[in-house]
Amino acid sequence: MTRSIIGCSLMAALVATLSTAAPAADMAIHLQSTTSTKNSGFYDYLLPRFKKETGITVHVIAVGTGQAIRNTRNCDGDVLLTHIKADEEKFVAEGYGAKRYRLMYNDYVIVGPASDPAKISGLKATSTALKKIATSKSLFASRGDNSGTHKREKLLWKTSGISPTAASGTWYRETGAGMGTTLNIAVGMASYTLTDRASWVAFKNKYDFKIHVAGDKTLFNQYGVILVNPQKCPKTKVRAGQKFIDWLLSSKGQTTIRNFRKNGQQLFFPNAE
Repeated sequence: MTRSIIGCSLMAALVATLSTAAPAADMAIHLQSTTSTKNSGFYDYLLPRFKKETGITVHVIAVGTGQAIRNTRNCDGDVLLTHIKADEEKFVAEGYGAKRYRLMYNDYVIVGPASDPAKISGLKATSTALKKIATSKSLFASRGDNSGTHKREKLLWKTSGISPTAASGTWYRETGAGMGTTLNIAVGMASYTLTDRASWVAFKNKYDFKIHVAGDKTLFNQYGVILVNPQKCPKTKVRAGQKFIDWLLSSKGQTTIRNFRKNGQQLFFPNAE
């Protein structure tokens, strides 16, 4: 069966589900989400506006992207909002998601103490910064939790030609925790770490930490949103889930995303297709 036939079959099933779904049962959905969106206060800002317009409540389960995808494969959610494009496309290709939509973006940054022991501040190339951290054996805190941020970090090390796990427990420390906890640990150890900008802006315990590396194209951070496929998960709230996605992608939703600020800074940049 060709991919186009599969896609047509899936959309036909989706339309059928939409036509028979009971509106009353669709007034609440579960969103499996990356932690950066929740920790930044994004949902506290966005979801009340969506509910006011639609009457639909969105319950957020915020975990690392890898865990969010695993949860959704187990049918523990109606919509998935994460930031690993390759994993999201695989999720759809394997039939767990109806369609992946591009939603918004921001970027990753490398933060660390003002003393900057590896002397990376202002470097344009992320690979050069990571090489200097490794060569100087400066402390680096990794999430180590298979989240979207952790996967990007591993890719950045690989691109730099470095395998930091060989130094695990010495200068390379794996926290096995979320972004907020990892940032706290990094501050406590005076170590560098990779974080999404939204989490960094919202983080309150910065001490003397600052952004040292930003702006490299390898630090681009794209978010996608996917409706769970009712053929895989029959209890998916298709009507309400698709309405949420459509609202996010609409001019009203994109403007709402654009207007979200923390400490005067815009955290997410809408780019729906």
